[in-house]
Amino acid sequence: MRKPPQLRRRVSAWDVIVAEREEAPMSIVGGVDIHRKQLTFDWVDEQNGRWERGRIAPADREHLADWLTQFDPETGVAFALEGCTGWRYVAEEMAKAGVVAHLAEPADTSVLRGPKRRAKTDKADAKLLRELLASGRLPQCYIPPSQVLEWRALLELYQDLRGQHTAWAQRIQAVCFHQGTTAPGQAGIVRGDRARLQTIVDGQLSVSGRLLVNTALAVMDTLADHLERLRRRLLSTARGVKGARVLMHEIYGVGPLSSLALCSWLGGADRFSSSRKAVRFVGLDITVHSSDGKRSPGRLSRQGPEVLRWLLFEAAKTSARACAPGYAYYTQVKDRYDANRACLSQARRIVRHAVHLLSELGDDAFTNVAQPAAPTTIAR
Repeated sequence: MRKPPQLRRRVSAWDVIVAEREEAPMSIVGGVDIHRKQLTFDWVDEQNGRWERGRIAPADREHLADWLTQFDPETGVAFALEGCTGWRYVAEEMAKAGVVAHLAEPADTSVLRGPKRRAKTDKADAKLLRELLASGRLPQCYIPPSQVLEWRALLELYQDLRGQHTAWAQRIQAVCFHQGTTAPGQAGIVRGDRARLQTIVDGQLSVSGRLLVNTALAVMDTLADHLERLRRRLLSTARGVKGARVLMHEIYGVGPLSSLALCSWLGGADRFSSSRKAVRFVGLDITVHSSDGKRSPGRLSRQGPEVLRWLLFEAAKTSARACAPGYAYYTQVKDRYDANRACLSQARRIVRHAVHLLSELGDDAFTNVAQPAAPTTIAR
């Protein structure tokens, strides 16, 4: 089998591998199209001249593992799959079976498909993935270690719970305003005197209003309990990860949650060839005019991990302190534009600095260290 050419350097909105590499020759090359009900496969054994296409249903670990038993890892087996929902368990089962999994970036793969000449099907998608992998033109994404995937999931859960907690507080505030009660304010609902709020609810709200507010308060208490336990777990994890400790020590304003998020989405060997590409991956770059879209230029692309953008914006707010190293730059941008623009500019500087630090660490950034970080470092 002819040796595939080297992969080009490319960057997309996903975790993309930017290092050039040369793949080992594979006897069996295939593609898998992932859906909730079935997995559609298309593979070719060029040594024996065998070609097979079909479906695996239902789409779960058990049936996929049983299907993978037909392949001999010694002969060299590689499959390509798109980085959509469900790719994690497919890649993990392939790794257990000795099959090399290649994660494709969905948007770039769609571009390589070209204009549609006929109806798009699962079989056509699986065939396209196989052909791109065989020719060495597959736009590949970075597959992080399993522990990094767990960190990402916990951070996303924390953001979801925080968003729900804020939404219920805003709903209480809206009900109180709609019925003309004494304004408690959102801060008063979350951190204020609960007895004073209960007096307002009992004396100034209708029956339905009291029911809604009491229900919202009960839900907020439950969410707050889960948030506190999850926050303690994330703090403990961040203080034991080498990459997160380095970021907390070197970058002002980056705390445990922000450092863990930066390490989870930007860490790894040869992730980005430049810090500018990392800023684009995070979604903090400014869009430009494009004839094929309707989005107006001059706005954030908002692509990539939302939780990372949220934490970076919060970390950038610390530059408003007079003691911050970036206070002069923050003040300059704020005076010229506004505070939000200054925070976004500072967030981009944090990303660029973090990428340089993490690139020096490589995969060692994910190493767990025994001793905790210094309290003064965490507080900063």
